Amino acid sequence: MTIPTPPDPSVAETVKHLPHAITTFLREEEPDRKPNHADLLTAFAPDATVLDDDKTYSGHDEIRAWRDKTTNEFTYTAELTHAVKLDDTHWDLTHHLVGDFPGGEVDLIYRFTLNADGEIAALEIAP
Repeated sequence: MTIPTPPDPSVAETVKHLPHAITTFLREEEPDRKPNHADLLTAFAPDATVLDDDKTYSGHDEIRAWRDKTTNEFTYTAELTHAVKLDDTHWDLTHHLVGDFPGGEVDLIYRFTLNADGEIAALEIAP
């Protein structure tokens, strides 16, 4: 798996130390990648939640449906521009997206919470 080197050198260094679940999510979230639900869902706890566009998706079935929707709804490119470890279980990553969605360009914060097993327990995505 290759994560593009972000333009900020401190981000590039932080990316080297991302937990496995987050790197798995990032790999499966790449816009030009065909969804692989088996790999994507290994990153998430069975009772995980995703909050995106003011909607909450709970558990693997809803997260799979959310990923299908986001994959098919728009085309876009994404660049990781910021990454920070808040503590052992909390990470914030910012992606700059450009695409055919309303507004055409946005910076989104991906706020990850990991459980004791290192799985994603919660993911919040917001501008």
